[in-house]
Amino acid sequence: MILNTKHFGQIEIEEDKILTFEEGIPGFPDHKKYVLIFDEEDENSPFCWLQSLDDENIAFALLNPVKIYENYSPKVDDELIKSLGEFNENSLAIYCIVVIPEDYKKMTVNLKAPIVINTLTKKGMQVIAENEEYEIRHSVFKDLTESTSTKEGV
Repeated sequence: MILNTKHFGQIEIEEDKILTFEEGIPGFPDHKKYVLIFDEEDENSPFCWLQSLDDENIAFALLNPVKIYENYSPKVDDELIKSLGEFNENSLAIYCIVVIPEDYKKMTVNLKAPIVINTLTKKGMQVIAENEEYEIRHSVFKDLTESTSTKEGV
């Protein structure tokens, strides 16, 4: 399937990669179909995009939080994610929405409301974590640069 996007031009996506957000994402309730877009040239990148199939202009920058925060473990009421289907340790994917302003050093990540995806059922939703320590606008630039230099042995 060919998808037209604002940020990536035309891309080809496989039908089995389409994710369904039955309730949409807060602020975008009518956008139900999405696909994850990864950087094929940097498989270690903590970033990817959640591109809407319903509107080519809608794409969310996402961060895989465990690539930066090894102990990230949002507590979520099981009832909230019940509609996503049964999980096992290999079928749970968690991402957080990133806001990247013009001054990218001021980028923030929403650790309080992660995107939870069941990779088996291809269903996802944004939830609110019960963890009090997680912020909606957590400054992430310094953490990213420290994480990269640590992994490179610098």
